[in-house]
Amino acid sequence: MIKIGMIGLSEGNGHPYSFSAILNGYNKEEMQKSGWTGIYNYLNLKDEAEFLLNKAKVTHIWTQDKVESKKIAKSTYIDNICENYIDMLPSVDAVIIARDDYELHYEIAKPFLEAGLCLFIDKPLSINIDELKYFTPYLQNSKLMSCAGVRYAKELDYIRTNINTFGELKLIRASVLNSWEKYGIHMLDGIFNVIPFDVKSVLAVDGKHMSIIIKNNDNSLIQIDALGETIKTFQFDFWSKSSKFSAEVEDNFTAFKRTLYYFIKMIETGKTSIEPKLTIDLMRVLLAARMSQNENREVYLNEIII
Repeated sequence: MIKIGMIGLSEGNGHPYSFSAILNGYNKEEMQKSGWTGIYNYLNLKDEAEFLLNKAKVTHIWTQDKVESKKIAKSTYIDNICENYIDMLPSVDAVIIARDDYELHYEIAKPFLEAGLCLFIDKPLSINIDELKYFTPYLQNSKLMSCAGVRYAKELDYIRTNINTFGELKLIRASVLNSWEKYGIHMLDGIFNVIPFDVKSVLAVDGKHMSIIIKNNDNSLIQIDALGETIKTFQFDFWSKSSKFSAEVEDNFTAFKRTLYYFIKMIETGKTSIEPKLTIDLMRVLLAARMSQNENREVYLNEIII
């Protein structure tokens, strides 16, 4: 049994509950009291056979709030609550950093990576060039995985399978709630698990919300709108000369379950399922968008060197 340490929590991000429940199972009564009603509701729809039980177990939990750590532990059958995240290091085989405050990813991940453990780091990995340089060899050596669950969304299965018959792409458009820097990566991961990465430039259009125009080397366009405060949406649209495909990603459980499956597979086989260069390239897009916003211009991706 692979022993996993869980590290959280960041505002608005319930992944420590979701990920731990998918691996360990969950206590319905405690989960219902957790305050994460959406997570409780989708877990409650699933049969026990749909969880990843007996593949790996979350054995240790740390968050910056011990009360919250106890709630997660009670809800998802975690035996050990740590006073400091470093305390779990001798006792686990792998760690999930289930928090999207990317400014802290490097600081938290460093001792575990340097001890040789496998890590999954919630998206986005980092928007700091020096930190990305540090992370790169661990991505290349299959010790580190980082992505959004939308990469594996079942709603995109059809277009992933049939993209080669779809025809010449003209436009991909995606709309998501919340901020670009935290939620744009969901859409990038979803899109670039359907089409090859071939980005030429990035332009940020700052209006009532952030709109990012990505131009590929074949001059096809990708438009991603981060709508800020709005109703929940993870909407994808693909247009070619002859076809159109649309999907609203809603099944978080399956997306997270598949993400965890590929993380466990990496631990077991020592082989990553995500091309390391792609993980870095997606961070380069985030960096280019920030530069475009700050400098009010189109930024070519070859300006962002990691």
